[in-house]
Amino acid sequence: MLIGELSVVTGIGRQAIRFYERQGLLSNPERTGGGYRRYDDQAVTRLRFIRAAQAAGLTLQEILGTIQLRETGQIPCAHVAGLVEEKLADVRARQVELEMLAADLEQTVLASQHLDPTNCGDDEVCHIVTTPEHNRASIHSSEHHPGPRAVGMEHRGPLN
Repeated sequence: MLIGELSVVTGIGRQAIRFYERQGLLSNPERTGGGYRRYDDQAVTRLRFIRAAQAAGLTLQEILGTIQLRETGQIPCAHVAGLVEEKLADVRARQVELEMLAADLEQTVLASQHLDPTNCGDDEVCHIVTTPEHNRASIHSSEHHPGPRAVGMEHRGPLN
C-alpha cells in the first residue's frame, strides 16, 4: 500500500509516518518504480504499536529502544513493563503536585478577591500574583511544581 492508504488505515498523517521513518521507528519501505513508498502490513502493526506506546506515556526514544530490542530477537515485554511502572509513578507524583498547586491557586483566588485593582503599582503588571500572600504560595509551590513538561512529558512526536 502507498503512504496515503497507510495513513487512512492507521489514522496517522503522512508527515507523521515520514517522521517515524526518519527517527528509525518505522523501517524504510520499498519503493515503486516511480519512487513511491510501498508499505506492507507490518507497517500497520508497527504504527499501531507506536501509537499505543505513546498513549501509555512512552517517549519516542523509549519506543525506539523497545523496537530495537525486538529487532535483535529479544522479547521487550519486561522492559516495557518497567517503563510503564515508571510512568505510573511519575503520574502519581504529578497528581500530588497538582493537588498542591490547586490549593495554592485557591488561596490566590481568595486573596485576589480582597485586592483593590487601583492599588496595583505602575511598575507591576498585576499584583494578584505578586502580593506577599501569593509569593509565599508560589515559593512553596515552585519547589513542587516543575511545570507540565518536566514530569513525564518528554517529546513524543507528531500526533498526525
